[in-house]
Amino acid sequence: MSNQEDSWVSSFVFLHLCASSIPILGSTVLLQELSPQHYFSGLEAGRASLAFFTHQASPGAQPFLEQIESSAEVLQDYGISVVKVNCPKEDASRYCGKENALRKAYLFRGNILIREFPTDALFDVNSIVANVLFALLFNEVKYVETLADLQNIENVLRGKSNMVFAYVPATGTAEHRAVMEAAFVYGTIHQFVLTTEAALLKATGNDGPDVSSAWLLFCHCQRATDPAQPCRRTALGQPLTLLNIHRHLKLMGAPLVTEVAEDPEKVSTVHLQLGLPLVFILSQKETYEADRRTAEFVAWQLLGKAGVALLSRDIVDLNVLHQSNVALKTPDEGVPIQYLVLEDTDEVITLVEDKTKVKQIQEEEEEQEDEDEKENNNQDIQDDQVVEAVSRDKKQELPLEQVLVLTEETFHSSLSEAARTVVLFYASWEAVSLAVLRSYSEVADHLKGTPGVLLSRVNCWDWPGICTQENVTQFPTVKIYQKGEKSVTYDGMWGTDELTSFIILSRVSCPLKLATMEEAEGYLRGEFPAELSSHHHPALLGVFSTATSEAREAFEAAGNVLSGHVKMGMYLEDDALALSRKYSMSPPALLLARSRGRSVEGIALSKQSVQDMVQMIRYELLDIFPEITVQNLPQYLQLTKPFLILFSDGDINQMESEEMLKLAKGSPQQAFVACWLNLKKTPVGFGILRVYFATVPSLPVLVWVNLHAGGQVFKFPPEQSITEVNVLSWLEKLRAGLETPSSTMSEEDWKPPLPAYDFLQMMDTAMPELPLHNSHRPGDMPAQHPPKSPGGDTAMREEPSQQTMAEKVGSPGRDLRGTAPRLAAREKQGKRHSEL
Repeated sequence: MSNQEDSWVSSFVFLHLCASSIPILGSTVLLQELSPQHYFSGLEAGRASLAFFTHQASPGAQPFLEQIESSAEVLQDYGISVVKVNCPKEDASRYCGKENALRKAYLFRGNILIREFPTDALFDVNSIVANVLFALLFNEVKYVETLADLQNIENVLRGKSNMVFAYVPATGTAEHRAVMEAAFVYGTIHQFVLTTEAALLKATGNDGPDVSSAWLLFCHCQRATDPAQPCRRTALGQPLTLLNIHRHLKLMGAPLVTEVAEDPEKVSTVHLQLGLPLVFILSQKETYEADRRTAEFVAWQLLGKAGVALLSRDIVDLNVLHQSNVALKTPDEGVPIQYLVLEDTDEVITLVEDKTKVKQIQEEEEEQEDEDEKENNNQDIQDDQVVEAVSRDKKQELPLEQVLVLTEETFHSSLSEAARTVVLFYASWEAVSLAVLRSYSEVADHLKGTPGVLLSRVNCWDWPGICTQENVTQFPTVKIYQKGEKSVTYDGMWGTDELTSFIILSRVSCPLKLATMEEAEGYLRGEFPAELSSHHHPALLGVFSTATSEAREAFEAAGNVLSGHVKMGMYLEDDALALSRKYSMSPPALLLARSRGRSVEGIALSKQSVQDMVQMIRYELLDIFPEITVQNLPQYLQLTKPFLILFSDGDINQMESEEMLKLAKGSPQQAFVACWLNLKKTPVGFGILRVYFATVPSLPVLVWVNLHAGGQVFKFPPEQSITEVNVLSWLEKLRAGLETPSSTMSEEDWKPPLPAYDFLQMMDTAMPELPLHNSHRPGDMPAQHPPKSPGGDTAMREEPSQQTMAEKVGSPGRDLRGTAPRLAAREKQGKRHSEL
């Protein structure tokens, strides 16, 4: 609709509303009284009239005549005349001669009868106006009874015109009248559809509609392009009155997002004129596309509640814009614009729906600024140790020059250039990611100069398309890519040693196939392969004969599962029987060398399934009498066995070590885990002892605890020496129930305080109209490929500056992918990559 047409419609409605609210003196003159002859001879072609035929002495018609007289002035506004036709007594015509004809009103267009109305259906002004307009607009206003009828109309209108769908519990009501009056004015612009079927309203998908009340939905079919998707619908949130419908249609006809390039104080839109707030999404040239999609997402959520404008930072020179990402302008005069820093679009929507939210957000920002100024040195009040550590070390610069930064343009080319590429997928705003980034930088330092290994990273905040494509669903994630092979995902601890070990082991095939007896013997001594000669890992060698193909296949499959975690070799030659017999075994068998071949343990291989094989290998690689640390504790907890723990303040003496080792070797494998914990290396043990005994007992102390059955804690008598005989005797008393537990652990379920971040869920997939943006924008400068090193591998380079890379476009939706969240990250988190 053109601006001129829109202005004409608005003026007409406004004048009609004003006229209908002003009483007119002598309004009865609008009701004409004619004889049948004069009425029919004066009918004009195309002009509508409502006629009521009556005899002069017809007292029963008086109540109806009063309503007809009241409706005459309203109908005249729509060019419809109302006529009382006085029938002579001797008239025996069609309209005057029959008694039942005198109980009806007749609607004519020219001399053509359009509709007959029983007088009891025209019981007041609302019913008269509604039914008359409904009859005249019968071909323009579609009446539907089923969902299929409604969908057929949508299919016809899709991509062409919008639809106004109204539900009224009954015809002839005030709401029905309001809809028909709106259809009379806007019927040439939008397709009006009416129903009185409650089942149809429910079938449209509205959440629990109250079928006792009228509803009006504006269906945005003109914007719909996908034949499989229904038209978007925006419900009228106010009662169905002509004024509210007019206001709603004005809002639906306004631009979804207004682009602003001037002082926001001077901006005026139809939303402000109609008493609604205006939300500004602050943007800039580098992130325009993402900010535009974000603004459209917000606009759809707030349609009918507030307007949305995209405000350019580059054109408007306001200092306040550099610290904010959202602004709110209210229709109230004298109220200044509120400039805010919000984290996601949900906060924008809440901002509009809850007026108290503006003040609350401003107070939170002021409190955050105060906290940042204080440096927050009080570690006791930190409720997240990872966040506390990142905050504490935020001013320390990380040596990340050895880690290649991958972008959307360089990701795939880098994978093809290097023999093996390690990629850390992380989020620059998330504390765990930043903590792992520190470990990753240390791994890069350890592996510096290692041929065939390229360490790289992808910031999923800047490049969400890559992370979605690689199925990165949580932060952080490490994957190793090797040419021609499927990527391997790391699932271990995030310490430097664990990450380094995983990368080193991933360089070797798992299992590694050995061709000669000399290679097999060298493998057990830790001399083969050469890549692992300088690193100590327990070596596991599978020995098979040609008759043990099933066990060999399970072993190979287990190697694929354990790749990067275990050093596995396989020997399948004619002299395999001789090798296994050397260690008193027969194929299929496993040979385990824990200390570079000085002692080789033979293990009979009876497990045939891959799952059983993996479980058995993991179990056999566990130490017989391990030192419990934070890193290896989960492995032993997975055994679900009781723990016999020797707590020591430093290394345990040789005598106790030998006795505990004999105890561990002599006990059945299914009995318990004999282990020890060095409180100097693992000070968290002090906290464990306080939970067990309220205070830390004299050390060393031997403790039996079964966390998986009852949680009872028993302390070995301190007056007895720790020997195999004494401990076994004490354990017999425990089994017989002759010992009293020192304490009992609670049955509280130990779970992480927060669930893992689900990256894909955080991206905007709720709105199919706003697909995830993962392609390169024409306006972005292409990133240059890193230079080649003399060895052929891609050389490391520093990450581009925050201004050139961190501002790249993201994706639209609930997390304000453009400038907005990045500004919040800069203000509250400091430099995201070079400083923690």
